[in-house]
Amino acid sequence: MKLTGQDILKLGYKQGKEIGLALKIAETYPEKKQKQAKRDLKKVLKAPMNYLRKEPFAELAKELVSPSLKEAIVPLLDEKIAYKTFGKVQIEQGAIDQMETAMKLPVSKAGALMPDAHQGYGLPIGGVLATENAIIPYAVGVDIGCRMCMSIYDLPVSMLREEKRMFKDLLNVNTRFGRESFENSMDHEILEHQTFQDIAIVKTLKDRAAKQIGSSGGGNHFVEFGIVEITDENNEFDLPTGKYLGLLSHSGSRGMGAFIAKHYTNLAMQNCKLPKEAKHLAWLDMNKQEGQEYWLAMNLAGDYASACHHQIHERMEKSLQATTLAMVENHHNFAWKEMDQFGNERIVHRKGATPAGKGVLGVIPGSMTDPGFIVRGKGSILSLNSASHGAGRKMSRRKAESMLQKKDVKKFLKHHGVEVIGSGLDEAPMAYKDINEVMNYQSDLVDVIGTFQPKIVRMSKD
Repeated sequence: MKLTGQDILKLGYKQGKEIGLALKIAETYPEKKQKQAKRDLKKVLKAPMNYLRKEPFAELAKELVSPSLKEAIVPLLDEKIAYKTFGKVQIEQGAIDQMETAMKLPVSKAGALMPDAHQGYGLPIGGVLATENAIIPYAVGVDIGCRMCMSIYDLPVSMLREEKRMFKDLLNVNTRFGRESFENSMDHEILEHQTFQDIAIVKTLKDRAAKQIGSSGGGNHFVEFGIVEITDENNEFDLPTGKYLGLLSHSGSRGMGAFIAKHYTNLAMQNCKLPKEAKHLAWLDMNKQEGQEYWLAMNLAGDYASACHHQIHERMEKSLQATTLAMVENHHNFAWKEMDQFGNERIVHRKGATPAGKGVLGVIPGSMTDPGFIVRGKGSILSLNSASHGAGRKMSRRKAESMLQKKDVKKFLKHHGVEVIGSGLDEAPMAYKDINEVMNYQSDLVDVIGTFQPKIVRMSKD
């Protein structure tokens, strides 16, 4: 039997226009599908914002949304903007769904998905998104300006085997992770940056930034000694091909960056109402104060992250009494103003993606047992001048902790000749994709000029 007005009332609808619209929708269902119509109408009533552009529910959804929200809702495009996916076969569906939602934003102009992509919040990790005059805090990410920094030293690689205890001691003495910080932190000019004075919310973060400077975050952040091998004779470092002792660090902007991300994401979500599946992609207008503030705060956080790395490497160089032959640094979780191929300025967000413009150098790490790669960007338009930022997870943290055993991980590390201080099962090598496969999928995006093989790794405590 066809649904009646009384049936609609029992679902929770109110007398008036919404009853008529609901009945009109029910009539589009065959008589044997009326139960399905009932279920669908309950879903629309529960979350009308999700149906604002879905027929035949759009008109009813608009009627159900409160007047205050009606004016504020920003509908998504009916069709996603086309984008290129690299290594799609090994990317989980959740990440692809998030990218496709991002490509329906009315401010989106172009995008790409890297082969290390996996699901995150808002834009997937490994997602690249170009927008017009809009900045999306959650498309930058929580750990603003997270980066890789590698130093190549004038020391023989044999030291890693012969003086293993010394290198482990150096990591313990010269690094801090998670909530730890140095008792006597080093000073840095970044702490006198004008942005600390110009933006009230940033001013409150200066003391925290001063306390945490020179330290690293938790999770997948690390500082590790290993073997650098330069394979390209025409490398930018003017180094002979061969093996060198190196240091690689991975971390971001610590508590300061996380607070900036949270504050401006909340502000964006208050001012830019989007359907449920896109709510974390709320943006700030670059022509308004909030957008300009976030832009300045984001750049400060990125410079602060760089300062943290430089202090780590400065401490190590001094302790080793070594000379740094070359340094490579590249960051992700950031947004850049770049020109597209048509001469239009775009805000290019790279959340877990590395800049790979023509001639741009970077380091793409693997897991703690797999090599990282020193790369030179090729400047691919299809990837928006981007490449992956690492191997990417194939297991979520929770899945890794539930499936893996400590004894098996220890055995695996020993087999590969890698010593690890700290870390947990969520960062086990088995939780990550094969970096060699990832690199194969982006051979058109970067040239490899060398590798880095981890040998002694320090991470946050288990």
